[in-house]
Amino acid sequence: MKTRSLAAAASIGFISLLMLGINAEAAELKVLSAIGMQSVLEDLGPKFERATGHRLAISFVTAGAAVKRAQGGEAAEVVVATRQGIDGLVKNGKTAADNVTALASAGISVAVRKGAARPDISSPDALKRALLAAKSISYVDPASGGASGIHFAKVLDRLGIANEMKSKTLFPNPKTPAEVGVLIANGEAEIGVHIIVELIPVAGIDIVGPLPGDLQNTVVFAAAVMASAKDAEAAKALARMGFPPFLFATAFVRFPFCSRAGVLASCLTCAETERYACPAYGICGT
Repeated sequence: MKTRSLAAAASIGFISLLMLGINAEAAELKVLSAIGMQSVLEDLGPKFERATGHRLAISFVTAGAAVKRAQGGEAAEVVVATRQGIDGLVKNGKTAADNVTALASAGISVAVRKGAARPDISSPDALKRALLAAKSISYVDPASGGASGIHFAKVLDRLGIANEMKSKTLFPNPKTPAEVGVLIANGEAEIGVHIIVELIPVAGIDIVGPLPGDLQNTVVFAAAVMASAKDAEAAKALARMGFPPFLFATAFVRFPFCSRAGVLASCLTCAETERYACPAYGICGT
């Protein structure tokens, strides 16, 4: 089947799915979402609104902040966060296990400014040397609750260089905690480490590749319909979107796990060129 046909079929299936179980009366759905899913929801949100008549009011924060706010009793129909955080909501009775939908998985990658020399990160030792040689690095402040930042702080500890990296670490502005790629593109930091889905859309950077070996961490995102949801059926329709084949960009159809990029289904086929296009490594044609 041609790529365009696949994309068209996916769109038709998506709209059909959304129309299942929708109440006739339009609702406003409040969504607390991890920033890691922002590009996805900003693309699919308008499609959901047009197909159902419902309106989305989305707050994008770190995954940890989304869970913390939901645990604290903030009203929301749907919470999108890491699976670990969502499991905490289930444990505390904020949502039920059968109201949780797995959405996507993504690994953590290293990026540099576009055109800059790409450091060797092929092994843990190589990554360690690259980080020590860098004048500056950036990753999400673990204190903000961002999953990639929490994990990378543990990586620095494992490499035994946490203290050495403190003086050359630049965290993004707390108001925009996920903008690691922007700091790299602007030349404010030499090396950035962040979840791949948040690096892909940033102009002016090159993605070097995933964290090597067992230093990698796959972040699983899930959506939970909250027990306090005012319109549970509409909220379930949003969570049941399934984030179909045009997950990261409507021009692409997704394929199975790409170990090189460190992200689930990141090996894509471009609808225009009908060639494989890996977000981390460009067109590979294989």
